[in-house]
Amino acid sequence: MLHPMTTQPEQQNGVGTQDSFQRLWTPHRMAYIQGENKPTGPDAGDGCPFCGIPEMSDRDGLVVARGKHVYAVLNLYPYNGGHLMVVPYRHVADYTELDANETVELADLTKRAMVALRKASGAHGFNIGMNQGSAAGAGIAAHLHQHIVPRWGGDTNFMPVVGHTKVLPQLLADTRQMLADAWPAE
Repeated sequence: MLHPMTTQPEQQNGVGTQDSFQRLWTPHRMAYIQGENKPTGPDAGDGCPFCGIPEMSDRDGLVVARGKHVYAVLNLYPYNGGHLMVVPYRHVADYTELDANETVELADLTKRAMVALRKASGAHGFNIGMNQGSAAGAGIAAHLHQHIVPRWGGDTNFMPVVGHTKVLPQLLADTRQMLADAWPAE
């Protein structure tokens, strides 16, 4: 960071060895690293955030769209700007536990999320999938959720590859409103 009155880099104690690199601080990630909002157990009553989100307003819960059986919500710790998840209201851990209506609506909201992301942000492609179980990388294994991650040509740049950092250009509340406005009607 440059000091406002000079072209010399501002010196900060406690930020590591002085080098030629600028620091990009992402303090919001510390909540994820420390396990904030993680359930204390596998049951719905163990603090499952996906069970609590439907009780919030769309704005507070970052909900983009609600169906009868599932809802679409922004990921609080996104891989990319616009990273959505489609989540059943019912607390189930495995895809095979969904009933027919939940399965159909999960597929429908996934398709509609893709339409909204293309309209709102010009996404060129998507990574879509579920991590089933903690061994497969599910951050919240007890409540099924499908990720819809928009991708753009050239979005894999030096930041995630070398710096292991994503730069998100918009606040989540603004992204939620943009996607809600672009969400296609049934």
